[in-house]
Amino acid sequence: MTTEMPGPVELVVASANPDKAAEIESILAEALGDAVRLSARPSGISDVEECAETFEGNARLKAAAVTAATGLGSVADDSGLEVDALGGVPGVRSARYAGEGASYADNVAKLLHALSGVLDRGARFRTVAVARFADGRELVCEGTIEGSIATAPRGNGGFGYDPVFVPTEGDGRTFAEMTASEKHAISARGRALRALAARLRDELGR
Repeated sequence: MTTEMPGPVELVVASANPDKAAEIESILAEALGDAVRLSARPSGISDVEECAETFEGNARLKAAAVTAATGLGSVADDSGLEVDALGGVPGVRSARYAGEGASYADNVAKLLHALSGVLDRGARFRTVAVARFADGRELVCEGTIEGSIATAPRGNGGFGYDPVFVPTEGDGRTFAEMTASEKHAISARGRALRALAARLRDELGR
Protein backbone atom coordinates (compact mmCIF):
# COMPACT_ATOMS: atom_id res chain seq x y z
CA MET A 1 0.00 0.00 0.00
CA THR A 2 1.46 3.36 -1.02
CA THR A 3 1.03 6.53 1.00
CA GLU A 4 0.17 9.53 -1.10
CA MET A 5 2.28 12.54 -0.29
CA PRO A 6 0.32 15.69 0.56
CA GLY A 7 0.31 18.44 -2.04
CA PRO A 8 2.08 21.76 -1.60
CA VAL A 9 0.84 24.22 0.99
CA GLU A 10 -0.20 27.58 -0.46
CA LEU A 11 1.21 30.73 1.08
CA VAL A 12 0.45 34.25 -0.09
CA VAL A 13 3.43 36.60 -0.23
CA ALA A 14 2.14 39.53 1.81
CA SER A 15 4.48 42.28 0.65
CA ALA A 16 3.01 45.04 -1.50
CA ASN A 17 6.53 46.09 -2.57
CA PRO A 18 7.26 44.24 -5.84
CA ASP A 19 11.03 44.26 -5.26
CA LYS A 20 10.68 42.70 -1.80
CA ALA A 21 8.05 40.23 -3.01
CA ALA A 22 10.35 39.06 -5.82
CA GLU A 23 13.19 38.45 -3.36
CA ILE A 24 10.92 36.60 -0.93
CA GLU A 25 9.60 34.36 -3.70
CA SER A 26 13.06 33.66 -5.10
CA ILE A 27 14.64 32.78 -1.75
CA LEU A 28 11.75 30.64 -0.51
CA ALA A 29 11.31 28.86 -3.84
CA GLU A 30 14.96 27.83 -3.77
CA ALA A 31 14.79 26.76 -0.12
CA LEU A 32 11.44 24.94 -0.20
CA GLY A 33 11.11 23.57 -3.71
CA ASP A 34 7.66 22.08 -4.27
CA ALA A 35 6.75 21.82 -0.58
CA VAL A 36 5.07 25.22 -0.72
CA ARG A 37 3.26 27.01 -3.53
CA LEU A 38 3.71 30.77 -3.32
CA SER A 39 1.13 33.16 -4.74
CA ALA A 40 1.19 36.93 -5.14
CA ARG A 41 -0.71 39.24 -2.85
CA PRO A 42 -4.11 39.97 -4.47
CA SER A 43 -4.26 43.50 -5.82
CA GLY A 44 -7.54 44.26 -4.06
CA ILE A 45 -6.10 44.01 -0.55
CA SER A 46 -5.68 47.41 1.07
CA ASP A 47 -2.24 48.60 2.14
CA VAL A 48 -1.37 47.69 5.72
CA GLU A 49 -0.36 50.56 7.98
CA GLU A 50 3.02 49.55 9.35
CA CYS A 51 2.55 51.27 12.70
CA ALA A 52 4.39 48.83 14.98
CA GLU A 53 7.58 49.86 16.74
CA THR A 54 9.47 46.68 15.81
CA PHE A 55 10.23 44.72 12.64
CA GLU A 56 8.47 41.70 14.11
CA GLY A 57 5.38 43.74 14.87
CA ASN A 58 5.13 45.09 11.34
CA ALA A 59 5.74 41.67 9.78
CA ARG A 60 2.97 40.23 11.95
CA LEU A 61 0.58 43.01 10.92
CA LYS A 62 1.15 42.34 7.22
CA ALA A 63 0.87 38.56 7.53
CA ALA A 64 -2.28 38.74 9.66
CA ALA A 65 -3.98 41.20 7.30
CA VAL A 66 -3.33 39.11 4.20
CA THR A 67 -4.39 35.87 5.88
CA ALA A 68 -7.60 37.53 7.10
CA ALA A 69 -8.33 38.85 3.60
CA THR A 70 -7.59 35.62 1.71
CA GLY A 71 -8.30 32.84 4.21
CA LEU A 72 -4.91 31.38 3.27
CA GLY A 73 -1.58 31.17 5.01
CA SER A 74 0.82 34.01 4.29
CA VAL A 75 4.45 34.94 4.55
CA ALA A 76 5.65 38.46 5.31
CA ASP A 77 8.80 40.19 6.38
CA ASP A 78 9.83 43.56 7.66
CA SER A 79 13.35 44.76 7.11
CA GLY A 80 15.39 47.83 7.81
CA LEU A 81 18.79 49.40 8.04
CA GLU A 82 20.23 50.24 11.46
CA VAL A 83 23.09 52.75 11.39
CA ASP A 84 25.22 52.88 14.52
CA ALA A 85 26.20 56.56 14.30
CA LEU A 86 22.50 57.47 14.00
CA GLY A 87 21.41 55.45 17.03
CA GLY A 88 19.85 52.68 14.91
CA VAL A 89 18.00 55.04 12.55
CA PRO A 90 16.34 54.63 10.06
CA GLY A 91 15.30 51.26 11.54
CA VAL A 92 11.62 50.44 11.16
CA ARG A 93 11.16 53.63 9.16
CA SER A 94 13.76 52.67 6.55
CA ALA A 95 11.27 52.71 3.65
CA ARG A 96 9.92 56.10 4.77
CA TYR A 97 13.15 57.67 6.04
CA ALA A 98 12.91 60.66 3.69
CA GLY A 99 9.14 60.93 4.14
CA GLU A 100 5.99 59.16 3.03
CA GLY A 101 6.24 58.21 -0.63
CA ALA A 102 10.02 58.68 -0.66
CA SER A 103 11.93 56.98 -3.46
CA TYR A 104 14.90 54.70 -2.90
CA ALA A 105 17.18 57.52 -4.11
CA ASP A 106 15.56 59.99 -1.70
CA ASN A 107 16.25 57.71 1.26
CA VAL A 108 19.85 57.07 0.21
CA ALA A 109 20.50 60.78 -0.30
CA LYS A 110 19.15 61.62 3.16
CA LEU A 111 21.27 58.88 4.74
CA LEU A 112 24.46 60.03 3.04
CA HIS A 113 23.75 63.63 4.09
CA ALA A 114 23.22 62.51 7.71
CA LEU A 115 26.56 60.68 7.62
CA SER A 116 28.51 63.47 5.94
CA GLY A 117 31.90 63.68 7.66
CA VAL A 118 31.11 60.72 9.95
CA LEU A 119 33.93 58.17 10.20
CA ASP A 120 32.08 55.44 12.08
CA ARG A 121 29.81 54.13 9.34
CA GLY A 122 28.95 50.75 10.86
CA ALA A 123 25.46 49.46 10.11
CA ARG A 124 23.40 46.32 9.73
CA PHE A 125 20.37 45.10 7.90
CA ARG A 126 17.81 43.31 10.06
CA THR A 127 14.90 41.21 8.77
CA VAL A 128 12.12 39.46 10.66
CA ALA A 129 10.12 36.95 8.60
CA VAL A 130 6.73 35.61 9.67
CA ALA A 131 4.67 32.74 8.29
CA ARG A 132 1.06 32.77 9.44
CA PHE A 133 -1.36 29.91 8.95
CA ALA A 134 -5.11 30.23 8.51
CA ASP A 135 -5.66 28.79 12.01
CA GLY A 136 -3.62 31.60 13.59
CA ARG A 137 -0.38 29.72 14.19
CA GLU A 138 2.76 31.70 13.39
CA LEU A 139 6.43 31.01 12.81
CA VAL A 140 8.91 33.85 13.33
CA CYS A 141 12.58 34.01 12.30
CA GLU A 142 15.18 36.79 12.22
CA GLY A 143 18.30 37.44 10.18
CA THR A 144 21.00 40.11 10.30
CA ILE A 145 24.06 41.11 8.31
CA GLU A 146 26.71 43.52 9.56
CA GLY A 147 28.36 46.04 7.29
CA SER A 148 29.13 49.69 6.68
CA ILE A 149 27.74 52.58 4.66
CA ALA A 150 29.73 53.64 1.60
CA THR A 151 30.36 57.34 0.98
CA ALA A 152 28.58 57.21 -2.41
CA PRO A 153 26.22 54.78 -4.20
CA ARG A 154 27.85 51.98 -6.22
CA GLY A 155 26.25 49.39 -8.47
CA ASN A 156 23.03 48.96 -10.39
CA GLY A 157 21.53 45.86 -8.78
CA GLY A 158 19.24 45.37 -5.81
CA PHE A 159 17.05 48.13 -4.44
CA GLY A 160 16.61 50.34 -1.40
CA TYR A 161 19.88 50.97 0.42
CA ASP A 162 21.77 48.24 -1.48
CA PRO A 163 23.95 50.76 -3.43
CA VAL A 164 25.50 52.08 -0.19
CA PHE A 165 25.59 48.96 2.02
CA VAL A 166 28.92 47.11 2.09
CA PRO A 167 28.52 43.77 3.94
CA THR A 168 31.38 42.82 6.25
CA GLU A 169 31.28 39.24 4.99
CA GLY A 170 31.68 40.33 1.37
CA ASP A 171 34.66 41.42 -0.67
CA GLY A 172 34.22 45.18 -0.50
CA ARG A 173 31.37 45.41 -3.00
CA THR A 174 28.02 46.90 -2.11
CA PHE A 175 24.94 44.70 -2.34
CA ALA A 176 24.05 46.57 -5.54
CA GLU A 177 27.34 45.43 -7.11
CA MET A 178 26.59 41.76 -6.38
CA THR A 179 24.49 39.29 -8.30
CA ALA A 180 21.14 38.41 -6.75
CA SER A 181 22.42 34.99 -5.67
CA GLU A 182 25.53 36.49 -4.07
CA LYS A 183 23.42 38.97 -2.15
CA HIS A 184 20.81 36.41 -1.06
CA ALA A 185 23.53 34.09 0.27
CA ILE A 186 24.47 36.56 3.02
CA SER A 187 21.65 39.11 3.22
CA ALA A 188 19.47 39.52 6.30
CA ARG A 189 16.39 38.64 4.23
CA GLY A 190 18.06 35.53 2.86
CA ARG A 191 19.06 34.37 6.34
CA ALA A 192 15.65 35.05 7.88
CA LEU A 193 13.77 33.33 5.07
CA ARG A 194 16.05 30.27 4.96
CA ALA A 195 15.56 29.89 8.72
CA LEU A 196 11.81 30.25 8.17
CA ALA A 197 11.92 27.66 5.38
CA ALA A 198 13.55 25.18 7.75
CA ARG A 199 10.85 25.82 10.36
CA LEU A 200 8.16 25.42 7.69
CA ARG A 201 9.59 22.06 6.60
CA ASP A 202 9.51 20.87 10.21
CA GLU A 203 5.96 22.19 10.67
CA LEU A 204 4.75 20.54 7.46
CA GLY A 205 6.70 17.35 7.97
CA ARG A 206 8.46 17.68 4.61
